[in-house]
Amino acid sequence: MPRSPATATQLDLFEPPPTAIAVRTPPLHAAPAIAAPAPAPAPGVDMPTPATFRHPRANREARLNNHLVAYEFRRVKRKSIGFAIGRDGLLVSAPRWVGLAEVQAAVLEKGRWILAKLLEQDERARRLTSTKVDWRDGTSIPFLGETVIVVLDTRSSGAILQASEDTLPGVPRLTLHVGLPQSATPAQIRDAVQSWLQRQAKRIFEERCRHFAAQLGVRMTRLSLSSAATRWGSAGADGAIRLHWRLVHFAMPTIDYVVAHELAHLREMNHSAAFWDVVRSVLPEFEQSRGLLRAEVLPVFE
Repeated sequence: MPRSPATATQLDLFEPPPTAIAVRTPPLHAAPAIAAPAPAPAPGVDMPTPATFRHPRANREARLNNHLVAYEFRRVKRKSIGFAIGRDGLLVSAPRWVGLAEVQAAVLEKGRWILAKLLEQDERARRLTSTKVDWRDGTSIPFLGETVIVVLDTRSSGAILQASEDTLPGVPRLTLHVGLPQSATPAQIRDAVQSWLQRQAKRIFEERCRHFAAQLGVRMTRLSLSSAATRWGSAGADGAIRLHWRLVHFAMPTIDYVVAHELAHLREMNHSAAFWDVVRSVLPEFEQSRGLLRAEVLPVFE
């Protein structure tokens, strides 16, 4: 499988699309596809030190609980005021008939929610920066919830995973021996490790799909790996399942949740209560694994 573009490995690609809400529209109760429920407002909203959040295309601003939020405002064809929080910051959109005073009032009304989301974005960006992989001998990557140390070893053919049971507490027990010389470039190391991860992903996903398809009484016609921008997985009415290869970084309970979620769609092509009952029938405590998909920060492959 060819290497996916660098942009397809940023953590934000595994987030749901930027949250958008309408001021007068009650929130939906159906959970989004493989996305964790929205967390409660962050405690940092009430931090004593004022902060500034500035969208690169900001054309309006508001002061929310002593924090300055400079946001991009757009006139669009819609029926109500909407908000979206992305990597750039806050975007507010409104129909042409809504006055600027009403827009500003709506921003102030949603101030706590806006600050919570902006602070989440800042924290995630800081964590993302700290997880960029330094592609060299001795670097580490997560695999099935464990840390794997990459070892450049010309004696190895391809990439071979080895496990040691004699390691000290806190020392990773897994090493991936990659058949490259010490002079290998970061790009060569990255490509070799990524290729190995994708092979493991296909093998593991196929086994788990067979397991849960039998339990759910459904038929999977095809499994393919995905590098989708906003989804961990998808299911087609024809039985085709697509799973993001980077799920292989997670421990098995999280992988099982995504697999069971997609296979459950072969019985219920919706997110109704009946759908969640299908998921729960094979994974009674799936909510915990679903939450990890949002909370975890994966390594940046560049």
